[in-house]
Amino acid sequence: MVRALPVVLVGNVGNPVERLTSLFDAHHDRLYRLGRRLAPSADDALDLVQETFLRAARFPKSIPVGEVNEEAWLVRVLINIRRDQWRKLSVSDRHEKAELAGGHLASTAPDPEAALIAKSVVWQALNVLPPRRRAIVVMCELEGLAIPAIAALLGITAITVRWHLSMGRRDLTRALKP
Repeated sequence: MVRALPVVLVGNVGNPVERLTSLFDAHHDRLYRLGRRLAPSADDALDLVQETFLRAARFPKSIPVGEVNEEAWLVRVLINIRRDQWRKLSVSDRHEKAELAGGHLASTAPDPEAALIAKSVVWQALNVLPPRRRAIVVMCELEGLAIPAIAALLGITAITVRWHLSMGRRDLTRALKP
């Protein structure tokens, strides 16, 4: 069955389901072709397109009106999702290489004395940080709290938490260098 592509009009903005359907019909093929060029497999490209439309469904009011603008928005979202995936892969690759280079294996039990010394050095480095930054680093890295939870606890925005976390990590790297 051949479906006619609906025209997205300003009046269609009111119904998010219809708008998302029309966006999907109008832009799915183009996004898949782009995703196929960016992703290593067809399944990964389909996942990219699916995640793009999930973001569009979560934030329908952020999609600009007009075929050119909405396509540009969808393309930007798809590219940003892929960049995030590349960053995650890069970080995990760096950690794997560091473990192999250092001879560390996850299955080996650490020396208790070395662990105590390492813990002491890390806490000394943490004490160099300003109080808010230290609290954010400890909550995120040591206690495993999510950024939105930290923001809610401290009464600040998530962006501020991310900034303090980034700066804290940078400061800790400098403090822990031999």
